[in-house]
Amino acid sequence: MKKAGGIISLIAGIFGIISAMVTLFIGGAASAFNANGAGTVVGLGWGGVAFSFLVIVFGAVAIGAKGKVPGILLIISSILGAILGGTLVAVFMVLALIGGILATVGNKSRANNKGEIRSE
Repeated sequence: MKKAGGIISLIAGIFGIISAMVTLFIGGAASAFNANGAGTVVGLGWGGVAFSFLVIVFGAVAIGAKGKVPGILLIISSILGAILGGTLVAVFMVLALIGGILATVGNKSRANNKGEIRSE
């Protein structure tokens, strides 16, 4: 489940960057027409780019890592991306949140024959 969570997070991060670029385009078009709040939309677009990039990085790390830390960082990045990335990015950050949960829960530790606890 750890690898599946990482792959889901990678896909969510890629689509998150695409939706953040759409948000930036909408904010840029709105600022060209001097619309109110266009700067806020552009800021949300840059927040979406940043957190989607972090989701891609942590998703890739979660595939090969042995601990729960990348999954936890993935969950935090997806929550912050949903808050600070705008509505379009938030849709894909929910998918990244599911991937982060899978990456965290997928790391089970078992005892081997010698009584040592190892992480899978």
